[in-house]
Amino acid sequence: MCDGGGAGGCGGEPLPREAPRGRCDSKCMKCKEGSPVVIIRAGDAFCKDCFKDYFVHKFRAMLGKNRCIYPGEKVLLAFSAGLASSSMLRQVQEGLNREAAKKLRFRPGIIYIDEGAVCGRSLDEREKTCRQVEAILRATGFPYHLAFLEEAFDLPTSVLNSLSHSPSDQAPSYKEAVADFTRWQQQGKRGDAETSLEARLAECSTPGCSWQERLAVLDDAGSSPASHMEELSRLFRGVRSLTAKEELLQTLRTHLMLHVARKNGYTKVMVGDSCTRVSTKLLTNLCLGRGAFLAMDTGFLDSRYGDVLILRPMREYPAKEIAFYNYLFGVPTVFTPGLDTKASDRASIHLLMESFLCKLQSEFPSTISTVYRTGEKLSAVPQEVESDVLAVPAHCLLCLCPLDTNVEDGSSLQATLLSEKLSRRPPGEDGCCGERTQAGCCGTPPVGSETSQLVPLLCYGCRLTVKELSCVESLPPYIHEEAERQRCRAVMKQEIQEFLLEDDG
Repeated sequence: MCDGGGAGGCGGEPLPREAPRGRCDSKCMKCKEGSPVVIIRAGDAFCKDCFKDYFVHKFRAMLGKNRCIYPGEKVLLAFSAGLASSSMLRQVQEGLNREAAKKLRFRPGIIYIDEGAVCGRSLDEREKTCRQVEAILRATGFPYHLAFLEEAFDLPTSVLNSLSHSPSDQAPSYKEAVADFTRWQQQGKRGDAETSLEARLAECSTPGCSWQERLAVLDDAGSSPASHMEELSRLFRGVRSLTAKEELLQTLRTHLMLHVARKNGYTKVMVGDSCTRVSTKLLTNLCLGRGAFLAMDTGFLDSRYGDVLILRPMREYPAKEIAFYNYLFGVPTVFTPGLDTKASDRASIHLLMESFLCKLQSEFPSTISTVYRTGEKLSAVPQEVESDVLAVPAHCLLCLCPLDTNVEDGSSLQATLLSEKLSRRPPGEDGCCGERTQAGCCGTPPVGSETSQLVPLLCYGCRLTVKELSCVESLPPYIHEEAERQRCRAVMKQEIQEFLLEDDG
């Protein structure tokens, strides 16, 4: 056994410490000349110019590698005024700049959805935030759409349909589209499309009244029993857990964004999900029973809606890189409180997974990237789910993912449903619905027929969210109308099948 008293071991002399890479007094690892201003990974120090080139190149490479945005296509940018979406908007601005080496060729528009009613914000606070956001969007020169989450109560049932193009309407290959775009440019058939960006994008502007007038209408009950603000507040007050509230908020936000995209002719929607957010969502969805849809929920391309594709071009950027970029280059952002603001780490599964990953990342710097790369290996092509019963639809009513509940007996889902059935108290005892929680009886009235009719139309993850609702009837009307349409259609199919069987007999 060595009994050397020195810190260096047997020799007694301390070993010289190796100078860490990327110190502030070193040089940029790329140009070897500039002074580094940021260290994005262990030992990777960049000067300001090289960091900007690195950041921009990663965004362009993500779009160029996938080749899913055709020249001249209308793309809607989902803007939340946060760090990731603001950085994504800046990348699109620079990509459409005249001096850009490889200009982006699509036609962008921006959508901002105000969610202040869910968080209990006053009208004055919401108007102040909307003015700040509008000033940022107006400065971009792109057409923008300011929407309010309350407008989800006016959505049509068509938003819950996965639309697909006919074979004759399919777009040509990417190379053919680029060749046609270049040829039309040379022939001058696009007019001043390249010289006047504002004029080219003006056709996408939102018609109708201003957002101030729409916000006042949403708050004014008038002759109706309640305003949309009251209906939305009542809906979220009836959700028992913060986890279910965040899932329901994401569902309504997606439906509203999808409706705006279809209404204004956008074929792609860009969302600002960063690498940190994608990794957190991957683990969160596993906990929420959405493991079958991880490729669609976290992949670059989400094609579940058919005619509108959801893209995640920021999914390779960690939150640290985005924060550094916004700080160094003055990207404007607006802070808006959300459902999880000032909540504890254990308030919801989303916050718990985010806290777990971030704490683990501080000790092991490759944690988030490892989770992200693991998710990349999942297949993004959804499997075709064929129902053996005509009364069951092929897709979930809310998330439009293929139903994962049509499984064989003996599966884990069937075991879970059986366990829930056995753990229920007999309905009607002390006014209880029969649901058993950790605290005993749930204390809610018996579940009505509306819930029992809605649950078979949902995937397993959405079923867990709906079960947290104390009153399913408070959901927006378009959900109930589509559910009733699907039920009537299923009954009609079943009757036709029975008629054909009797006729054959």
